[in-house]
Amino acid sequence: MNDACPVAPSPLQIGILSDTHLARLTPEFSARVEACFADVPIILHAGDLTEIAVLQAFAGRELHAVHGNMCSMDSFEMLPTKKTITVGNFRLGLIHKVGRGYDFDRQLPAEFGPVDCIVYGHTHRPVCFDRDGILFINPGSFQPCSRYGTPGTYAILTVTDFRLQATIREVPF
Repeated sequence: MNDACPVAPSPLQIGILSDTHLARLTPEFSARVEACFADVPIILHAGDLTEIAVLQAFAGRELHAVHGNMCSMDSFEMLPTKKTITVGNFRLGLIHKVGRGYDFDRQLPAEFGPVDCIVYGHTHRPVCFDRDGILFINPGSFQPCSRYGTPGTYAILTVTDFRLQATIREVPF
């Protein structure tokens, strides 16, 4: 896992997911990853992957991941709590959560130095908003969650020389 991508070809797409909650890598998960991130060279996983083997689905791509509160001990020991990645002209903060509860997005900037974007997970609620010049992205849960058939979600971050832009998308199956 690299910590920096200093020169970003314009535009560059980054795939973002969180809260996969898998005990092992499955063919279904690998198919979802390929459907969502086929042409995406960089992946950010914002924690709660559960088992480290899940990251094998991203082989061949630059991968940045952090552990979450539901990760196994192996994942917890192998992955950091947070990290900062430089992509082109931008600094991105990656974390699963901070503090207690689910309403913690205002606490996130204090976890990082100056950043342009903070990617986080934990809440299973996809959001994308700008506050005080920082783009906040929570991709939601990549796995469908709830007995009511709520689809899984993920985000695509597009990086150009002068702009970050994110979209939240539904996992197609």
